[in-house]
Amino acid sequence: MRWLSIFTIRLRMLFGRHSASLRLDDELQFHLDCQIAENLAAGMSPDEARYTALCTFGNPALLRDQTRASWSWNRLERLIRDLRFALRALRRSPGFAISIIGIMALGIGASAAMFTVVDHVLLRPFPYRDAGRLVVFEESDGSPGDWHTPWLDIEQWKAQSRSFSDIAFSAALTGRNYLEGANAAQEIQAERVSSNLFTVLGVQPELGHGFSRTPPSFAPDKNAGTLILSDTLWREVFNADPNILGKTVKINDASYTVAGVMPASFRYPADTLNVPQVWVPVELSDDDRVRGFKGMQYTVLGRLRNGVSLSNAAAEINLIQKRNAALYTDEVLRHDHTHVRVRHYIDSVVRGDVQKALLALLAASGVLWLIASLNVTNLLLARNMTRQREIATRVALGATRSRVALQMFAEGFLLNGVAALLGIGLAIGSVKILAHELMQLLPLPAPAMPDSRILLALLGLTILSTLISTAWPAYLAVRTPVEPALRQGGLQAGTSKRQHRIRGALVAIEIALSLTLLITCGLLLRSIYSLRQIPLGFRTDHIIVANLSIPSFRYANQNMTRVLYEPLLDRVQHLHGVQSAGLISSVPLGHHFLLHMELYMEGHPLVAFMKATTPGMQRVLGFQMAAGRYFNSGDVAGSQPVIVVNEAFARRFAPDKHDPRSLLGEKLLSLRKDVPMIIVGVLADEHQKTISDPSEPEIEVAIPQFGPSANLYQVLEGIGMDLAVRTDRPTSEIIPELRSILRQASPELQNATITTMNQVVEDSYGSQRLAAHLLEIFGGSALVLCIAGLYGLLAYLVSQRTRELGVRIALGASRGTLLWMVLRQAALMLVCGAAVGVGLAFASGKLVSRFLYGVSYHDSWTMATAAVLLFACGLLAAYLPARRAANVDPMQALRAE
Repeated sequence: MRWLSIFTIRLRMLFGRHSASLRLDDELQFHLDCQIAENLAAGMSPDEARYTALCTFGNPALLRDQTRASWSWNRLERLIRDLRFALRALRRSPGFAISIIGIMALGIGASAAMFTVVDHVLLRPFPYRDAGRLVVFEESDGSPGDWHTPWLDIEQWKAQSRSFSDIAFSAALTGRNYLEGANAAQEIQAERVSSNLFTVLGVQPELGHGFSRTPPSFAPDKNAGTLILSDTLWREVFNADPNILGKTVKINDASYTVAGVMPASFRYPADTLNVPQVWVPVELSDDDRVRGFKGMQYTVLGRLRNGVSLSNAAAEINLIQKRNAALYTDEVLRHDHTHVRVRHYIDSVVRGDVQKALLALLAASGVLWLIASLNVTNLLLARNMTRQREIATRVALGATRSRVALQMFAEGFLLNGVAALLGIGLAIGSVKILAHELMQLLPLPAPAMPDSRILLALLGLTILSTLISTAWPAYLAVRTPVEPALRQGGLQAGTSKRQHRIRGALVAIEIALSLTLLITCGLLLRSIYSLRQIPLGFRTDHIIVANLSIPSFRYANQNMTRVLYEPLLDRVQHLHGVQSAGLISSVPLGHHFLLHMELYMEGHPLVAFMKATTPGMQRVLGFQMAAGRYFNSGDVAGSQPVIVVNEAFARRFAPDKHDPRSLLGEKLLSLRKDVPMIIVGVLADEHQKTISDPSEPEIEVAIPQFGPSANLYQVLEGIGMDLAVRTDRPTSEIIPELRSILRQASPELQNATITTMNQVVEDSYGSQRLAAHLLEIFGGSALVLCIAGLYGLLAYLVSQRTRELGVRIALGASRGTLLWMVLRQAALMLVCGAAVGVGLAFASGKLVSRFLYGVSYHDSWTMATAAVLLFACGLLAAYLPARRAANVDPMQALRAE
């Protein structure tokens, strides 16, 4: 147990150094006294006894130092001494320290912010066991789109496949779902799941037993009437009641018994954003007995067996699906379900475009960090040139070159450590500031605070920054010959042309990387500008939009139009300052509820978006008619059902593709039995999903003509609705009054999301806007760092060449010549850096090409503009040192050392 005693002694030396040193001194003195006493007993005189004891025992001071060295933490103590020395040195140069800390905080903060998002979305494993073996099945006709899967296909996969240990399935509970409370119901996300889903995911309830494993069948399931709560819902609604199991809760007026509570980290589907969840068992119905539209509702998950590759599993499932497709009686459905795309579950949650956007932004933040590191390297090179005599003196006094280098690394680590602390603050602030844009783009919520993984990555980044920024300056400093440095008469000697070239090359690399970011930023800004010039097809000014989550269970067996919508609209329209108001199932670019339907017109299939709206919506959004009329006050429940389509619909399905009027009078599907709907108008095209995508075929129906007996009533009216209000009053004034009216209409509506139509349009820019905002920050920061690096280098060179400049002036050189000499040196670095930067921007342009609109990734105007901007800013930064060089007083310069 010798190691334990040594470790105990070292701990005492670490935390009780003074008392341990006193004990060591006492022990050494005790042994010395014992030896002296033995010598006295042998008949020696006191002086002789002490001298002999010292010869026998050894030098007490040396023994003390050797013992302390063997018992102490030498490397740690040395590091602490180096850090103290570095702190004292930096306190004498506060401007230098602040400059480096600010530069590296910017580089580390940008990288930490992007890594935080990328880690949370792309790198962090899902909260499922061995999530890499989870796959999702998507049926399609071979095109990028996909359909949900009917139960009969799942049944065949489960029976015939050998590549999967198990296959589970789920489907969202139809419509908006509410957990009923005492006063108001809370909206939740409810998912119907097979009893083996949690086993396939490898997660079991934290509380309770969950669902009993039963094979899917059409017989009554013993799991029927039970549900499992999410941890969030259990804590927020039921106050983490430990006796929740067995209690009855109501969802949409239906009673369920609580069978379990899932762990806090569990989410399914994985892209659920901060919405309380419940899971109820799937109950097969008559719709599942056939391969039809009503049966296509399930999302299917499987777990690959060990040793089975994804490609082999996909080949097996597609072989089974070929036999399944032949069993479809409908020719269109048979064509739509001929293929099965099998991919990892994480790839279905985090789309490829999101991955590319995040990786591109992470690369941009890495470039900014590299620019900051190069800038700091340049500053440390300049500082070390002025410290040559100090370093030479330390070496001459006995310090090894490795000790000098380690002391410089300690200084660099201290600077980068402080910068990292500031950088993590910048990262947290950046994520919070961009939270809205991140929520629009990301399928998972961005973290509010860094965790241990992020802090560990930040520590690694700090160490890497220290190595990159300090290694080369430290190497050059310790390689400097000692004697010339000690003999030099001042600080100007000893700086070679080779070192000047190295520093110039570093600045040129900074310029190249900065120009790459500036060009990329310019391309995205031009894309945003191009998108803003596209006619939307509707107005956005002075419009407030409230997204209403309709608690349809409260209006069972009632006409929601009469009971809810008409009274609500009437009260809103009577608000002071309201010019017009209307309801629509989804405002353009809203993304709240887009219904894509496959319909038939005169026996021919057609696919189009479908929306329900009120006649007042035209006055709110101000869209134009290409032909016919819009809905009016005469389109009520008892009148002839009418519909309005858009120009994209006319171009694809009209008898005369070039004349929208040829569609007027055509009959489509019916809202009431045996009563066809007649097309009475054609809307001018508007953008439905994104501004960059062209308009797609769309059908609009009039809400006043809907009733509970109408086809699609529950789908179009019972799920969600957007209330759009045109007003000339400030938003802050009318929103409280609007919320009051919504609360009176139904308690659940008071928490509706309320925004402006301008904000809806802004949110539709999605990844382009987020990338543009971030690259504005990165590009602007890179430009500042680049200018700072160029200015710092030239200012240092001017200070180093003060004597030379004085001699030149004394020999007759004009001040204009000196000014041009410094500017020429800056221009050379700018030209070299710009040439490399344009090449890098051209090579990396494909990474952002998918975010561009109306501009190519090699657009020469953008590249030229960015280069001119950088060149102008660089020359402006160089002008100040150049003017200082031109104004040198030759008498003072010649006397300068």
